[in-house]
Amino acid sequence: MSDLHNPLLDPTLPAGLPPENPPLARVPAENPLWGIVEIVGIVVVGFAALFFLLIVVIALAHRFLYPQESFMQVPQDHPILLIATQTLDYLVVVLFMAFLVRRTSSQSFAGGIRWNWPANPWAYLMGGVCLSLSLVFVEHFLPIPKDLPMDRFFRTPLEAWGVAVFGLFFAPLIEELFFRGFLYPVLARRLGMVASIVITALGFGLVHASQLGHAWGPVLIIFLVGVALTTVRAVTKSVATGWLMHFAYNGTIFSMMFIATSGFRHMERLTQ
Repeated sequence: MSDLHNPLLDPTLPAGLPPENPPLARVPAENPLWGIVEIVGIVVVGFAALFFLLIVVIALAHRFLYPQESFMQVPQDHPILLIATQTLDYLVVVLFMAFLVRRTSSQSFAGGIRWNWPANPWAYLMGGVCLSLSLVFVEHFLPIPKDLPMDRFFRTPLEAWGVAVFGLFFAPLIEELFFRGFLYPVLARRLGMVASIVITALGFGLVHASQLGHAWGPVLIIFLVGVALTTVRAVTKSVATGWLMHFAYNGTIFSMMFIATSGFRHMERLTQ
């Protein structure tokens, strides 16, 4: 091999120094191929699909299941339909996310959003349990209203089971994909880690505000959850670690509710 092609013998470099690192080594830690336009696109698609699916689901339920009730009364009397609609909407959003990743990157969906499975998943599951128990303790020092809008999803065992399944297997996945998989890296690329963690957590809290009656105590708890989950995502560079913690956090809450209500059979105990 000719010395002319050996970078270690490049006469333009000082003696004894290695050649400059290639450009790839200087790529920022957070450098997604999508930007704010794609983030807005996800939000628009999510709301548009939710509006369309809500009309379709309520119309079908009114036609075939509850013809004796008015169209507007159906979702109020049967909130399980809203859970089903939200689940379908999340499936649409995931498909759109996958489309965006494939359109902007040659990587797989998991690789594009940094779904890197940790070597010790149990550590993050335990972290989610500890986070949940810690914030349950913090709640005792905050003004938490006894009646919240989300309480109407826990009136019957069927509704409670529906919320539990949704809250374990759908909500954590989609929320981690959007907030920690898509939004956080876009913000971190421009604003840095700390500001992006706070903004992402703030958005995470505001998304849940309507379910909590916009009461600042419960919203603060969700904001703190968002800070913890986004910090884990930022440090580990993995969306999967945040999902594990989120799954365990929700799972701990539903487990405590399950025990307190004797298997969701006595939902009235939640308000006692």
